[in-house]
This record gives sequence, structure tokens and C-alpha cells, in this order.
Amino acid sequence: MMWAASAQAQSQASDAQPAATTAATPEQDQEGLQDIVVTAQRRSESLQRAAIAATAVTGDTLVNAGVSDPAQLTKLIPALTVQPVGISSSFFIRGVGATAINSFQENAIAFSVGGVFYARPTAPAATFFDLDRIEVLKGPQGTLYGRNATGGAINLIPKRPELGRFSADFSAEYGNYNAFKTQGGINIPIGDTLALRVAGQIVDRKGYLSDGYDDEKTQAVRATLLWKPSDRFSMIFAADYSHQGGKGVGAVLVPTPVTPNAPPISDRIGAADPRITAILQQLTATQFQFVPPFSFLSPTARRTAVTNPALDGFQNNTFYGGSVTANGDMGFADVTTILAYRKTKPDVLTYAPGFPGRFTEDDDQMSAELRLTSKNDQPLRYVLGAFYFYEQQVGYNNYNQGILANTEYFPRLKTESKAVFGQLTYAFTDTFRVVGGGRYTQEDKSLTGSTRNTSFFVPNPPSVPINGNLSFGKFTWKAGVEWDVAPRSLIYANVSTGFKAGGFYPSAGRNTYAPETLTAYTLGSKNRFFNNTLQVNLEAFYWQYKDQQISYVGPIEATPGNFAQAGVTVNAGRARMYGAEAEILFQPTRNDTLGATVQYLNSRYSSLVYNAISSSGAPLVTSCAVTNDRRVATPPTRLFIVDCSGKPGVNSPELTLNLNYEHRFQIGDYTLAAGARSRIESSSWLNLDYLDYQKRGASTTSDAYLTLTAPDARWSLTGFVNNFENSAVFAGGLTRPITNTTILTLRPPRTYG
Repeated sequence: MMWAASAQAQSQASDAQPAATTAATPEQDQEGLQDIVVTAQRRSESLQRAAIAATAVTGDTLVNAGVSDPAQLTKLIPALTVQPVGISSSFFIRGVGATAINSFQENAIAFSVGGVFYARPTAPAATFFDLDRIEVLKGPQGTLYGRNATGGAINLIPKRPELGRFSADFSAEYGNYNAFKTQGGINIPIGDTLALRVAGQIVDRKGYLSDGYDDEKTQAVRATLLWKPSDRFSMIFAADYSHQGGKGVGAVLVPTPVTPNAPPISDRIGAADPRITAILQQLTATQFQFVPPFSFLSPTARRTAVTNPALDGFQNNTFYGGSVTANGDMGFADVTTILAYRKTKPDVLTYAPGFPGRFTEDDDQMSAELRLTSKNDQPLRYVLGAFYFYEQQVGYNNYNQGILANTEYFPRLKTESKAVFGQLTYAFTDTFRVVGGGRYTQEDKSLTGSTRNTSFFVPNPPSVPINGNLSFGKFTWKAGVEWDVAPRSLIYANVSTGFKAGGFYPSAGRNTYAPETLTAYTLGSKNRFFNNTLQVNLEAFYWQYKDQQISYVGPIEATPGNFAQAGVTVNAGRARMYGAEAEILFQPTRNDTLGATVQYLNSRYSSLVYNAISSSGAPLVTSCAVTNDRRVATPPTRLFIVDCSGKPGVNSPELTLNLNYEHRFQIGDYTLAAGARSRIESSSWLNLDYLDYQKRGASTTSDAYLTLTAPDARWSLTGFVNNFENSAVFAGGLTRPITNTTILTLRPPRTYG
């Protein structure tokens, strides 16, 4: 059950620019579908007039859908998949993304809040509150967004302060799993030229799994000050703080040939549950008694070799930062500067039998951006700019495999990135335009640190220094055409490129990987029909991947001839994706809204070859071709070359369908809204092993809600059910080293309130 209330008062006349919201006036309702104003192309424009593949979701829609973290965003955007892994959420757009395995893994989807780029995959936690809208851009955004936007970009736009108007809003929600969530915001005008908005959120929920994992305990606050001394100049000062606690992401043991007696997935028995511990202890004590390295241990030692329930997981993550944004009207163009600083401090122990990990980091990032944006009412429109980014990461990574092996990594990484960019749009006629743009990025990275690999055979090895430097430059570009075939119909076509930065992983031997690049070909159409009551948007796409980066648990050379397992990232090959998306929105009456979005995606690796390791000396469990099986100096370790060329892309369901319907009943001065939404998704692979029991099956998850709203929207009361079917859907995971057991994460179960 969710209760929301708002209050407002007009203190004085205000000529402040309205925020880019989607709230409709009654007149807009009578005219049919409303427009969403976005800034995805670094200028304000209607989403229906923007010749890009993008989806925007309003803040009200996010609240109604119960979206308070990144993973829940998929119920609204079919092209998006979110995979919780350890301390982070990995975003995938049409199968393009990055699984965060080591501290230095770069994102493939550029994530920003209020125009500030967030570098670390842990940073999106606790940011989904008090939002005006979310913009999701599909495809490489190398021109306007730069590095780490291979698959697209996600922009969170918080609500802005408003001059001359006092307002406040508050909501509280309670549901099963003892879930409590509250958020609120207050807007305070200060004189004629200042306004302050302060907003916060608290979420406290028990875990979805039997061992208490998959819980949520977050607190966040954001303060924004607007200063607007004139119509031609304004500054926004923003600061935020958030904390993420609890146990964090959990997992379940999957029934496989190795663990046929594992409980059904639908029971949601967590991996740290005593029942799972007993299964794994029996496995190592009996089945592995003649398998090295278990055969070297006593029966008692074998039982506890890969399980340690005392290693109860936790997360104690802190994020904070601030930014200053200045906007000036120079007459012929607008100039924007953004200066920002962010601190990311995760401290996490992820417990998983056979491979628990401890990660602590202290990351500082600073960024500066300068943009010159032309006015819209001229034949030549442009966005010109420069960008600077600096980040320093200091961390500790520990991949603990019980008494058999323990890999520690002490890294310090510095990254400096500089870029200049520009995008031009020229109107040859009132209805036909051409677009061209480019961006040059220069990036430098330096690594200093050490690694230490303790094993059953080498109990006390020395630390090995790890140092390195990387430097590369990259030019990304975009070219396209736009044609207004009718006042409310647009056809566009473009070619765009993007890249994800190269980097390091923890190894004393080879420990670097190169940038990956993606080229996308897009043909789209955006249309409104029948007096603005029917919206039909169509898009076809073809993407080409080159030097694709993959992240997985693989071999590292801790010392010459001494191999261990850790999170690695390598350039494994090439891939191609093609498909189409159709988005339909229909408002037959002012009280009825229907929506349907369907995406077809065909994703396949043209070439995918990588190295794998078996610390126990057992054969590698995979459906891909395995060659070059060889033993190395550390007995009984074996190395392999794995060839998955021709396999489908991971996190790439062939068919995804999102449906929604809402009807509003007028009951006197009150409004009762009844709505439902469903996500229907075909099966897809979760990782590069391509084993049937690691495949996300076809699924349907549906939500329903009833909302009673008082006159003038002073308060509302909502009852909801999410995942009505109580589907147990895999979110991500992998096969654990040593035991070859499969541990997978799950999407949320049925929730209500």
C-alpha cells in the first residue's frame, strides 16, 4: 500500500523556465497524447521530434511502477536488461553491456544523473527518487556522450527547484517482506532569484531469499539550489549523499548434474542457507574424495573446503558528490558549464560457496564539461563542446576459494580522459535536415599495485608487483538524415559509432585489454495519428561489434607458472546484432491509455575465443568447443582455449513484449485509476558457458494497481501487486570454480502492498 500527498502555494509570480516535465494540463488531456521534453541531444526538444532511438519515462510513471532501483527499470523498457552482480548493477541494451567482475571494469552504458557522468558501476545505487524523468538512448552515443557509451546511455533527470512557488510532496509505502519505503521533497523559494529543493528516500526491506540476501537498505538525500538573477543566466548547485547497507545481492544453487539434489529455484533457498551448505559439504566430502586438490585433504577438511557460513555477506557502500551547472544566454547561442566531483566507497563481502569475494574501494572522480548550443530557430544548429575527466581508484579485491586458494589484489588506478566534440544539423528545407558530428577522445591510464595468490600447494607466496600504462586516442562519429514527411510524422536514418575504454585486470603477466568499438545503422519513424491519440514509433537496427570486451572468472598468472582465478576482461572477438522495435501508444478516450512495445533481437558472436582455467584439474564444463587442453606448473591446474564463435549473444532475448493499460474512473471529484502491465520475454543465455541450466527461460511477469486520487491531486492511495505470477526468473550468475556448481541470481518474487 502506498500513500502520497502534496502541498503547494504560489508565493509570487515567477518567470522561471519550467522544468522539462510531462505533467499534462486538462487542455493537454483533451488534445490526446502529451509530449515529453528531453535533453538527450544536449538541447531541449520533444521526444517525438528527436531523430534518435530513445525512450523516456516520467517521474510519475516511475513512482506508479514502484521503480526505486536500476533492476526494476526493465519492466518499462523492453530494450533494457539489468543484471545484478556482486556490488553493482550491469546494464545491457540490446545485449550490449558489461558484467562487472573486477574493480576496473568499464561500463558499456553511459550513466549520468543531472548531467554528471557516473564512472563506477556501483554508483547508480539509491539514485532513483525525486526524478523528473529517465531517458534511455539505444545504440552508441560516441559523439555527444563519448567514452563508455557503446550500447547507449541512461540519463536520470532530478526535479529542479522552482522560483516563487512553495511545494512539498511525500509518499510512504508498506508491503510484504516487511518492505517500507518513504520519499519526499520540498521546494522553498528564497526571494525573487533563489529556490531550494531538498529530497530524500529511505528503503528498508527484508531479503527475498531464505538466507536474508536480496534485501534492500538504502538512505539517500539530494539538495539543489537554483540561482537565477536574470532571464539570461542561471546556476544550479547540487549535492547528494547515499548509503547502501544490508547483505546485498544473493543467489540460489541451481539443480545440475553436479548438484541434482538442490532445491527447486521457486523455493528461493539462498546459497548461504544451512540446507545448501549441507549439500555442498556432502559434495566435496564424497564425490571429490579422489579428485585433486580435494584428495590431498582429510575428510573433515574436504567438507569445509569451499563453504564457510561464518562469512556472512554484507555491503556498506557510501556515495556522495556535488556539481555546479551554469547556463548563459549569449543571444546567438547558449553556453553551459558543468563542474562535478564524486566519491564512491563500496565495502562488500559477497558470500557464495566456492568463491566468496571481498571488495573495498575508495574512488574519486572529477569532471568538467563546456558546451555551446545554438538556438533552434536557424538553418544551422550545432552543439560544440569539450570534456575532461579524471578518476583515481584505490582498492582491495579478494577472491577466496577456501583453504584451496586465495587471490588478493591491491590496485591503484589513475584515469585521465580529454575530449572535444561537435554535432551539426543543417536544414536544407523546412522538412529535410542532415546531421553530422564527431568526437576525439584521448585517454591515459596508469596502474600500480600488487597481487598475491595463496594456494594449497603454495601457502605463503610473496606479493608480486603489477604496474602498467595505457594510452589511446579514439575518434567516434555520427552521420544521418531527418525528414518530416507530415506535421506529426518523422523519418530518420543514421550511422553512429561508439567505444568503451580499454583497461587493466589483476595479473602479473599480461593484464591489459584494448578498447571495443561498435558501429550502428538505424532507420526509424515517429508518428502521431487520429488527432494526436495514436502514437506509432518504428525502428530497425543493425549493429557491428569489434574487439568486444568480455568479463568472466578466468586465469591470471599470479607469478610465472603459478595460475589462479580472478575477474578478468579480454578482447574476445566480434559480434553482430540486428532487429526491430515497434512502440504503440493509444488514447481512445481521455480516461483510457493503452501501450505496447515489442522488440525483436537477433544477436550472435561472429568470433568469440577466450582462455579458461580449471584449478581442480577437472574437465571444463561448457557447450563451446574446447581446445589446447594443457596442464601448467601449478598442479593440478589446467588451461583451455574456449571457442564460442557462432553462439547467441548473452542477455539478448530474441523477443521482448511490454504491454500496459490504464483506465481512470471519475467518482465525483475523485479519480480511481486501474492499471496493469506485463513483460513477456523469450529465453536468453546468461553467461559464456552456454549450459542449459544457466539459461533464462521464457517468462511473463505482470503488475497491477489501483490508485485513488483526491481533488487537485492533494493525496493519493495505491494498492499494488508486482510479479502477479510469482515467476522465478534468472537475472544472472555463473558456474563457481573448483566445484563446478552453478549459482544464479533471481529477479524479485511476487510483492504487494
